[in-house]
Amino acid sequence: MTNFDALKSMEQRLLWLSSWIVHNANHLRPKEDGDVKVGGHQASCASMVSIMTALYFHTLRPEDRVAVKPHASPVFHAMQYMMGNQTREKLENFRGYGGAQSYPSRTKDVDDVDFSTGSVGLGVAITAFASLMQDYLEAKDWAGDRKLGRMIALVGDAELDEGNVYECLQEGWKHGLRNTWWVIDYNRQSLDGVVHEGLWEKIDAIFKAFGWRTVVLRHGVLQRAAFEEPGGEALKEWIQSCPNADYSALTYQGGAAWRKRLLDDIGDQGDVTALLEKRSDEELSALMNNLGGQCVQTLTDAFDSINDDQPTVFLAYTIKGWGTPLAGHKDNHAGLMNPPQMADFQKRMNVPEGQEWERLAGIDDPDALQALMDTAAFFAEGRRRFEAPRVESSGPVFLDDRNQSTQAGFGKILDAIAKSDSELADRILTTSPDVTASTNLGPWVNRRSLFARESKGDTFREQRIPSTQKWQFSPEGQHIELGIAEMNLFLMLGAAGLSHSLFGERILPIGTVYDPFVARGLDALNYACYQDSRFIIVGTPSGVTLAPEGGAHQSIGAQLIGMSQDGLVSFEPAFLDELSIIMDWSFDYLQRSGEGDPDERTWLRDETGGSVYLRLTTRSIDQLGLKARDDAEFQRGVVDGGYWLREPGPNCEVVIAYQGCVAPEVIEAAGRIGNDRRDIGVLAITSADRLNSGWTAARRARARGHVDATSQIERLMGSVSRDATLITVTDGHPATLAWIGSVMGHRTAPLGVEHFGQTGTINDLYRHFMIDADAIVSAANHLSAGRKIRLAKQI
Repeated sequence: MTNFDALKSMEQRLLWLSSWIVHNANHLRPKEDGDVKVGGHQASCASMVSIMTALYFHTLRPEDRVAVKPHASPVFHAMQYMMGNQTREKLENFRGYGGAQSYPSRTKDVDDVDFSTGSVGLGVAITAFASLMQDYLEAKDWAGDRKLGRMIALVGDAELDEGNVYECLQEGWKHGLRNTWWVIDYNRQSLDGVVHEGLWEKIDAIFKAFGWRTVVLRHGVLQRAAFEEPGGEALKEWIQSCPNADYSALTYQGGAAWRKRLLDDIGDQGDVTALLEKRSDEELSALMNNLGGQCVQTLTDAFDSINDDQPTVFLAYTIKGWGTPLAGHKDNHAGLMNPPQMADFQKRMNVPEGQEWERLAGIDDPDALQALMDTAAFFAEGRRRFEAPRVESSGPVFLDDRNQSTQAGFGKILDAIAKSDSELADRILTTSPDVTASTNLGPWVNRRSLFARESKGDTFREQRIPSTQKWQFSPEGQHIELGIAEMNLFLMLGAAGLSHSLFGERILPIGTVYDPFVARGLDALNYACYQDSRFIIVGTPSGVTLAPEGGAHQSIGAQLIGMSQDGLVSFEPAFLDELSIIMDWSFDYLQRSGEGDPDERTWLRDETGGSVYLRLTTRSIDQLGLKARDDAEFQRGVVDGGYWLREPGPNCEVVIAYQGCVAPEVIEAAGRIGNDRRDIGVLAITSADRLNSGWTAARRARARGHVDATSQIERLMGSVSRDATLITVTDGHPATLAWIGSVMGHRTAPLGVEHFGQTGTINDLYRHFMIDADAIVSAANHLSAGRKIRLAKQI
């Protein structure tokens, strides 16, 4: 039998501790930054304490996973502190260096965070994709048995302004989403004001349209009891028709204001008046504040009533700042209780001075509260973080095409893996936002089929209509086809890339997208990386090589995204052998989870692992002339980020460094320049990202006393004469490679693409952007002429 008194005690402890954590950070902890506010959202915490109490200490089971509303972070940390999973030291340092995080973080918090939140809306949507991943694993013979959990999001009502939430709803409907709960903290206030009237009706309609059950929790047990009294129906009608702004203002003003307004509006010296007069101002205020989302009994009853797997949204009416002096004020989002307010609040919460951090301080029945914590099912199995065995690769899949694009090569490598009877092949999951065929995933899908919980045949194939695609859906399928929404793509990759930790089963996710549209999903990409999710994203076609489709389908700054995104290592191979080596390395890199000690050859933290971004192209190039594919030094250089395609001699005058599919132009230009320049070098760069990261890491290492620390790019450029000129070339932004001139102080001409392209042939656009062979030769001549003039002046 539920002990509601104990649940109420826990609710009040979470209200106190979350408020105190924020107060301590802003008013008591010494500040190094003067008067800079630390923040912490006391009001947003207060509206969530009843919901989180009912969920975590009554409803949830260990197999459930929860994304906590970002601004409820102090409530989450307080709850984990009560359960012994968070330390006082970290709470005292909330939002400080090394302290409990501003928003729940899987990677930076010590307590048991299921999903990182903070970028609003994304923490909501990822629960749906995690549920789809749970269904995917449930259908696989190789996956172990597990209890199906509910994927739950605690949602701030203002988060529903985020468009990705609605993209997610549509995708979930397509895939038969189940076992997903969203609990909306409907406090009717956003960061800057009060939400529009009638929003709940729109929310209700939208969710129902996509097959969700909606449960509206408007009134708590006190209100429902009052409605049964004489005059109660009139009170109910008044509450339900009261504008949001009025309700908030009256909440802030308190019992006397409630009484006056109610008497003015519905008082009749009869039943309603009697209902109001039998309650003191304090009791009347408690009654009007007793909304469904602030009543643990109403919440537990609602949660207990759901006994199937239909996706369900609970619209829980709450009061922002509930139970605090900030309750209802439209400016309370970033508001803080001042010291006098906190002192009064502390007295009302019955917390003795000096015992502010004590877990059971001020509790009338500490034994009952302790019993509640001891029997809470959600916490019964301890930390709910899983490990999964590594999936080994048999080595690179090399291709023998003489002339081919990296995009086509990618498809062929996956097809070869698909043919194999290997664990690696079984664990790969591909996904794409409606560009499966055009990003060369077709062969993989034809062999491994599309995933669905229920089998569905290919109508065209069944009716003998010729088609290159075999669109068969089955539980055994290994491709999930998404609609054209890149945010959903990265949320899907983020969820799949956490499967080893969330569900204890390894999935190796690969997503493909047109390279320029990586930018459309950047928020979700960053969010996935912040959680340390592991996946491969393939941006293809890249650069201006999809020339006839114009600037909208040509990418400029994607290379810089790959270089700057933490948790993601980017590559841009020109040749198939490079791609084969990189893909094989990537499958291993996804699964690493070391401590981050640097590799003293590159000074990269490869032991920690991460996700991988491959930037590929539709342009076919000649595959001849590479070093032997079994050359260990060649393979190491490909992975480390660069190697000498043509090693410079002792009298080198020009080095051409390139990344990606401009290799033919560079090779042609090098041959022409070599007719009258000595010892020219050609530097093949497979990853400007890894070279740049290694360079900066080595510099930091030297500053810390590792005087011999040398990065890969320093090794490569160290043998080049300081008098040599450097030309960098890429089908992308020139800043991608221009920094290489700074490594050893070489004069540099960076060639690349800085503006939107237009339709045409690849040759047309390469000529237009001056990244063709003629432009490279011209740059070499210009630098050489300038060098001669400078030497003459010195003489």
